[in-house]
This record gives sequence, C-alpha cells and structure tokens, in this order.
Amino acid sequence: MRAIWKGAVSFGLVNVPVRLFAATQEHDIRFHQVHRADGGRIKMKRVCQVCGEEVPWDQLAKGYEAPDGRAVMLEDDDFAGLPISTGREIDVMEFVPVDQVDPMLFDKTYYLEPEARTVKPYVLLREALERTDRMAVVKVAMRQRETLAVLRVRDDVIVLQTLLWPDEVRAAEFEVLQDHVEVRDAELTMAMSLVESLASDFHPDAYEDAYAKAVSDLVEARLEGTPLPEAAPEEVGSAEVVDLLTALQRSVEAAKRSRGESTDAAAEPAKAPAKKSTAKKTADKAPAKKTPRKSA
Repeated sequence: MRAIWKGAVSFGLVNVPVRLFAATQEHDIRFHQVHRADGGRIKMKRVCQVCGEEVPWDQLAKGYEAPDGRAVMLEDDDFAGLPISTGREIDVMEFVPVDQVDPMLFDKTYYLEPEARTVKPYVLLREALERTDRMAVVKVAMRQRETLAVLRVRDDVIVLQTLLWPDEVRAAEFEVLQDHVEVRDAELTMAMSLVESLASDFHPDAYEDAYAKAVSDLVEARLEGTPLPEAAPEEVGSAEVVDLLTALQRSVEAAKRSRGESTDAAAEPAKAPAKKSTAKKTADKAPAKKTPRKSA
C-alpha cells in the first residue's frame, strides 16, 4: 500500500507522526465504452451547448445554477481567497462514547501507521481508546478541505473514519409510518422466532459478491474462448398468497431446514386439548352377574 497522506495526531501536548493508508478498495470490473462494429474505444468530447464547439481544458470554468434559474461562473482566482485548510495535523477535539456515534455518519476508512520512533505514544492512544470504550472526534484537512472524522481501534490498528456533516444526512420523513399498525402477539412471537432461527455471529468472510464473481467468470470465459458454465436454477418460492403469520411460520421452517434442524418447534401453535366427555361410551358393557352355584 502507498501512503496517501502524512501528518500527526495531536491530543493534548502529545504528537504522534502517522501515515494514512486507504483501508478499503473496490473489486468491480471496469468496462469501457467501445464501438460495437470494430471494438474501438469511445472518447467523450466537451461540447458547448451554446456554440456547439469542442472546448479545450484551459477554457473550462466552474458554473453553478441556482434553483430559481440564476447562474454564476467562478474562476480559479475566486477560490484562491477562500480559507482552505492545508495543515498536516489530526487535531483531537474530544473523546466520546462509541455508542453515541451514529454509523450512518461513517464515510471513508483509513489506517493510521505510526513512525518507528513514535510507536509508544501510538500504542498508548490505542490502549486508552480501547479501555475507555471511546472514539476520538477529530478534524483533519484532506484534499484541501476540512473533514470531520473519528479515531477508533480495529484489531491493533487505529482507524481514521471520515464522517458526513450532519446536514448531509437526510431526514427520514415517511407519512405511512405515522399510521398506527396493530401487531398481534402471535405475529410478534413468530417474527422473533424467525430472528432466532437465523441468529449467528457475524463473519464477513462467509459472504461473497455473487454478481461480481459471475461477471469475472463471464469475462474470463470470453477471453479464453470457452463456454460459460450454466448457472444452477434458483429455487422459486410458492406464489400462494398467505397471511402474515403463516408466511412467518413457513419462513421459520425453511430457515431450520436449511440448517438441518428439526422443524417441530416451528409448527403451528398447538390447539387446546379436547375436553373428555363425562358420558359413558355406548360401547361399554355392564359387568356380568355371577351365577349362584347349585348345591350337590
């Protein structure tokens, strides 16, 4: 990996020189647009909508159109006077409990590697974060912009995770969820049973991007000139319309079957036992009378 940023973590009077590495990468196959007739690459031209002429890079400017239709053009000189952060410091502002940071705010993730001569303060900060179960809220200048981020611990490495600004998260406003919905106890019990039947520890290595693998196999088959193996037919669920409780019950049964478990516990709720009748059965016979013995 190649470092994309160099600076220092600053908390109190302690400075920890670090290097920043991208912690994630995409594995999607990139395609080019080509001419179907001869396979030639397609190039996009920058054409002005007013004069119809192709515009070179040195004649491009930034433009913005307001919602009311007004437009403004900005040049490089306009941006030169803006307060752009160019510091090389990750400034710790406060330490907050881990559960107070909404995961929806998380953006991009980076690894922090310390310099060899400053491993001790790095480890000190790492251990302090772990034992107090807190994250460090920081500000850092990346790509000429100030970014809000947090420092957290993953395994033995301090991770810098950039955050979205609060106004970049949309509010969830759905009127349909404001209506009262009645949930029966039986439905909730069966839904909880379905959750428990699929409960497990999270192991991300157990999952695979099936679509990306299929695309990779397709490209490889075309490059090698070999036929693509036929995909196994997918199981199609029943199209029968059932009520919610029955659908949950069948889902529990299917989940248990997929794990090789017995489906007895997922059966329908047992009915109340039938009451025993107090009347005598007609098939019962009266006891036989004893015949008196004759005297000799």
